[in-house]
Amino acid sequence: MRRFGKWLGRILVLLVLAAALVGFWKREEVNRLLAVNSLFSPEKIVHNFSNMDSAFLSTPVSRGNAPVSPLLQGAEMELPDGVDQWVIDRSVTSMLVMHGGEVRFEAYYLGTNPDDRRISWSIAKSYLSALFGVLLDDGTVTSITDPVTKYAPKLVGSAYDGASIRDVLNMTSGVTFDEDYFDKLSDINRMGYVVALGGTLDDFTASFTDRFADPGKVWEYVSIDTHVLSMVIRGATGRNISDLLAEKIIAPLGLEQDGYYVTDGASVAFVLGGLNFTTRDYARFGQMILQDGQFNGQQIVPADWIRASTTATAPTEPGKLGYGYQWWIPKGAHQGEFMGHGVYGQYLYVDRANDVLIVTTGADRRFRDTGISDKNVEMFRKIAQSL
Repeated sequence: MRRFGKWLGRILVLLVLAAALVGFWKREEVNRLLAVNSLFSPEKIVHNFSNMDSAFLSTPVSRGNAPVSPLLQGAEMELPDGVDQWVIDRSVTSMLVMHGGEVRFEAYYLGTNPDDRRISWSIAKSYLSALFGVLLDDGTVTSITDPVTKYAPKLVGSAYDGASIRDVLNMTSGVTFDEDYFDKLSDINRMGYVVALGGTLDDFTASFTDRFADPGKVWEYVSIDTHVLSMVIRGATGRNISDLLAEKIIAPLGLEQDGYYVTDGASVAFVLGGLNFTTRDYARFGQMILQDGQFNGQQIVPADWIRASTTATAPTEPGKLGYGYQWWIPKGAHQGEFMGHGVYGQYLYVDRANDVLIVTTGADRRFRDTGISDKNVEMFRKIAQSL
């Protein structure tokens, strides 16, 4: 019996050591999983959204070597009534207003500052749209009517087999994908776990086999469509998204800081929501878009692509938000009014008719409450019309 006890003790020691070794090897994955689970908690959300690279794998998006392009300072505007309370109610962390190419208002809230590189969430989709427009114009991609499998053969046999590039740009792939951010078992949150645990987003995307509609027939916002666009771009170019974006879009803008993407375990950019820049650098991109793709005397994105991508071409319901190629068009929009929009209060609002750009970052945990999106657009319009 004593010999058996010694043997059992040795086995237990070995098991403890093995568990400790596995724990050490998997420590980063466990820490990232814990970060996902607490990412949106009330006491951490503001800090987390400024420090995504401390919790997840990431890769830089280089600003390049160009001089910093100045953001001209205009006379500070007087904000309309109600803005101060709206900033509080919506947990706004920064706001920058440009009019006529000049900064008319800039402020940071809830302990954030101008050097914070804030997570864009789905504004990242609009950046990828701009990159795609450049590659389409230079012939790297032949046509938006091409099937996605032409450039992403990994998707042959998946739910995306038969979908065109236009379908994923418009969010009309018809792929069954649960976008419920508040259901921990939803597809969008399972995607987050893939990123946290160092899995591969390409494999995750190719695993989807069900469709609720034929491609091109029905609009439904599914963020995984944007990852398919990334697979198309990488397949067409043989390059990664972070380097392409840096070269084609970011370097000509003269940003103040490098940006970065959150990535999966294969260093593939989380293009549907993992892009991080400062508020002022988001403004440089937004101003370029407002100016039909021109910035600092250079045509960065083709003007016809800007117009096409910011036009409501998806078959959304009448009277609802419109959708173009990874850009939103507000209800009742006038000509040249559109926006990039990310969850929790991230906006690039463009009003070309009034020459106004509004950038906001936020940590609004009530962003999905009824009417909140409409009220945000109403506030942006109020600010724009006051200038």
